[in-house]
Amino acid sequence: MARHLYHAPAECPVCGDALITTRKGCLHCGTEIAGEFASCEFCVLSEADLTLLKVFLASRGNLREVEKHLQVSYPTARARLDAVLGRLGLDQSEQTEQQAEPSDASDGEEKVAEPSGDPATDQILARVASGEISPEVAAQLLG
Repeated sequence: MARHLYHAPAECPVCGDALITTRKGCLHCGTEIAGEFASCEFCVLSEADLTLLKVFLASRGNLREVEKHLQVSYPTARARLDAVLGRLGLDQSEQTEQQAEPSDASDGEEKVAEPSGDPATDQILARVASGEISPEVAAQLLG
């Protein structure tokens, strides 16, 4: 029988400082190791944040697709992604300056990747957005 594993908190409930991992264990054989292990940079994200990020990645960075699959407006999808980027410590203004090319500033309009046009991909992403399947299952189906 598979155990449900909970998402570990990233911050100390007492002082608010970052937590580190001090024990790791194998569910199969029971082996345990102890020490001071760094957390991954994505450990600060909630399950909802991770789901948004996975849908964003599965849609190849197309916010219009994220908007459709999460059934929210474009500004809401953008705001949620910006919030996730903020929690990861990625400053949008620095990212935009580093990635912008001179021709990008001409119309001031955000560039959005074209949809894949693949109905099967769109259907899988819609199932993720509705909660019917997990992002992990979607990644396997899309892989």
